[in-house]
Amino acid sequence: GFVRPHVPFVAPRSYYPPFKPYSKMVLPAKIPDDWADIPKAGINYKTSKNMKMDVRRQKKAMGGYYASVAYMDAQVGKVMAAMREADLLDKTIVIFTSDHGYHLGEHDFWAKVSLRDESAGVPLIICVPGKQPAVCHSLVELIDLYPTTAKLCGLPVPRRLQGTDISATLDDPNHQVREAAFSVAPARQGFLLRERDWAYIQYKEDASGGIELFDVQNDPQQYNNLANSDQHKSVVDQFRESLAAKLQAVRTNDLGITYKRGK
Repeated sequence: GFVRPHVPFVAPRSYYPPFKPYSKMVLPAKIPDDWADIPKAGINYKTSKNMKMDVRRQKKAMGGYYASVAYMDAQVGKVMAAMREADLLDKTIVIFTSDHGYHLGEHDFWAKVSLRDESAGVPLIICVPGKQPAVCHSLVELIDLYPTTAKLCGLPVPRRLQGTDISATLDDPNHQVREAAFSVAPARQGFLLRERDWAYIQYKEDASGGIELFDVQNDPQQYNNLANSDQHKSVVDQFRESLAAKLQAVRTNDLGITYKRGK
C-alpha cells in the first residue's frame, strides 16, 4: 500500500504549488464551546490546542495534506497505467480504500482515532471488469471486502465470516448492504454505530465513559450532541440495546473463538 497521505506530509516539490500560498486554505467552521456537550473521551487525542497549532500552522498542515493526496493519486495513476499497458485491466479487480480517515481541524481535531465521520469514514472505490461506474451510498465495513472479492472471483464464501458480500451494489447502486456500520476505537473503548440518519458513539461497554448521538441528516458536521436530550432518550436506549447485541455477536469470530467481555 501507499503510506500517503500520512504525516509527515512529504511529497515532491511540484505537488505543492496548487495549494500555495497556504493562507488561501479554508479551515473548517468553528463554533463556540464545541466540546462542551461531549464526554472527555470524545475529545480527540490530537487537537489544535494540545499541538499548539495556530491558524497559520493549521492552514500549512491542510495544504501539505492535499499535496500528499495529490502525490498519492498520481502513484495510483501509474499503477493503473502499468496495468493497462500490460493488458491486465480487463482481468483485474482494483479496490482503493484506506484504514482510517483524517481530521483536518474539524472540531479542532487533527489526525485519526476519533469516531466522527472524518476519521471513521474511508474512501472505497471498486473497479471490476465489465461493471459500469456508479456511486453507491450504502453503509459497508472493511470486513466486507474479503467475502466480496471471493464472490467476484468465483471462490466460496464461508458462512462463518462476519463480513457481508457487497458485490450486489456493483449492479444496483441503490442496493443497501447494512442498516448500520460498526467501528471501534480500542484505546478509548469507543464504539460507533453509524446509520443513515444517526451516528451513535458510546465509550465503554457500560457507557460509563459517555455517549454521543448526532442527527447526521440535520447536523452533518456533528456539532450538536443529543445524547442527553429527553426528546431523544428512546433513540439512545434503542442504540444501547443494538450496540450490546452487536458486541455479543462479534465476540464469536470466524476462528471459532468466543471472547469474554473485557478480553
